[in-house]
Amino acid sequence: MPRSLLSMRWWLGLAFAGIAVLTALAVAQVFSHRAEAALRDRGEELAIGQSVSAASAVARAERQGVLADAVALIAERRRFSVFVFSTDGTLISDPSSSGTQLSQVPGARRAAARALEGRRYVADSHGKAFIVGLRVESPPGGAIVTFTRRPELRAELGAVRDQILYAALIAVAIAAIVGLLVAGLITMRLRRIADAAAAIEGGEFDRPLRPRFHDELGALAETIDQMRERLRRSFATLADERDRLLRLLERLQEGVISVDRELGVVVANRAAERLLGTRLEPGTALPEPWPDFPLRAFAGELLGGGGRVAEARVAADDRTFALTGIPSRGAVSEAVLVISDVSERERRERAEREFVTNAAHELGTPLTAIAAALEVLEQGAAEVPEERARFIELIGRQTTRLARLRRALLALARAQTRQETPRLEPVVLRSLLEDAAEEAERAGVAVEVDAPPGLAALAHEELIEQVVFNLVGNAIKHAAPTRIRLSARLLRDGSSVAVEVADDGRGIALPLRERLFDRFYRGEGDEGFGLGLAIVREAVRALGGTIEIEPGPDGGTTARVTLASAKVAVPE
Repeated sequence: MPRSLLSMRWWLGLAFAGIAVLTALAVAQVFSHRAEAALRDRGEELAIGQSVSAASAVARAERQGVLADAVALIAERRRFSVFVFSTDGTLISDPSSSGTQLSQVPGARRAAARALEGRRYVADSHGKAFIVGLRVESPPGGAIVTFTRRPELRAELGAVRDQILYAALIAVAIAAIVGLLVAGLITMRLRRIADAAAAIEGGEFDRPLRPRFHDELGALAETIDQMRERLRRSFATLADERDRLLRLLERLQEGVISVDRELGVVVANRAAERLLGTRLEPGTALPEPWPDFPLRAFAGELLGGGGRVAEARVAADDRTFALTGIPSRGAVSEAVLVISDVSERERRERAEREFVTNAAHELGTPLTAIAAALEVLEQGAAEVPEERARFIELIGRQTTRLARLRRALLALARAQTRQETPRLEPVVLRSLLEDAAEEAERAGVAVEVDAPPGLAALAHEELIEQVVFNLVGNAIKHAAPTRIRLSARLLRDGSSVAVEVADDGRGIALPLRERLFDRFYRGEGDEGFGLGLAIVREAVRALGGTIEIEPGPDGGTTARVTLASAKVAVPE
């Protein structure tokens, strides 16, 4: 907090000094007036006393006829001017006395007239001189007027004023020092209170404030200290609640993020960091983890206040997230995002749906063959031993195929839900390709098999069989070939094998080739459900391999499956 340019210590001290100055000036003025009045009264009393004594001397001298010499002697001894008037107001003494002319004495005639009337006249000229008029009672009578200069009274008055001023200055200095000390003490106590309040404002609640004096400032300090203690307990409780909430959030599998109005992260649990794949430190900006979903815009709509809980489903790569947004309301200026990874559930639900579809698709062919064989047998073929044996062998072969299909579909479903990884083992490719060739030849298509006897792939037997049989069946059904070539070879890296199904059919246009593996996609004029290649792709993916379909070098289409190679013992 910036401090004022003029500290309270100084302006309070200056205030004390100003009060002291005003008080000293007032006291000096009063004492000066009183001293001046006292000195004036003293001078007046001296002047009157000397004038009375002079009047008596003038009366004696007048009776003795030595008035002129007596007046001069009196004026010299008493160091003032003396003028004598007759009963009719005529000046009967010298008009100059002690170097002062009668005309220079202000009010001399008025003083004489008053004295002749029997009244004493006393006047002063600003404390510098005194004029006294007295009646001379002894015959022949008259009046006497004295003029006394008293410069010593002025000097005494100046000395008194100097002493008063000196005393006032000392009083001002003492008052200023005392004022500064008192102001410093008050300021120091207020500063301690201010520092304690600043510490509380900064979140420091462990600094006690114990006043030494139990006055008003002490009461204020005690009140602030009580407030500090209550805030400390309240914040400790809030901290405990926050820690408990954070521990609870950390136990959640769902990601929880709280964002402020600037879309900054307030708090986030580790699950949210794991799901979004980034660090979420408090104060950092809310990230955009998904290219196809604007997370910041979604959160921004929650911060307007008064909104409803928003929900969204986000698909990113092979994962699916359920996003719930809780908007800010009232005094709460933060929105909360809850993120759940529903990929496993989505995979399970999709696998369940696909399992039913795949089963209906894959089991249809052997079931149709079995039903057709049974129908032929019922129509009389059972009476012919050769026909009966051929159809029974067909039913047995298709029944075996159904069992393999069942195991393959279950393995594929478990792989899709990631509940169980398919158990891989060496599978000899030549025998597999020969079985597929035999199936194709029954459909009237010439088949060529090219595979080394000992070449094997690391695969699940039912799944790789399903892949090869589906590729062959797909070629027969959609390409209308006259010849199919089934081959397997070891690639140059020595760790992979390639299984190819090549036909000489009509081929596949480039726009159609990009969508061959989409579920339920069928080319123009094709029959069926468009599931064969989609099932092949899922099976190859479950085996950890790759599949490509491209035009053959001499026309037609080539499907290539790449799998890890395996070694088997070749019988001699």
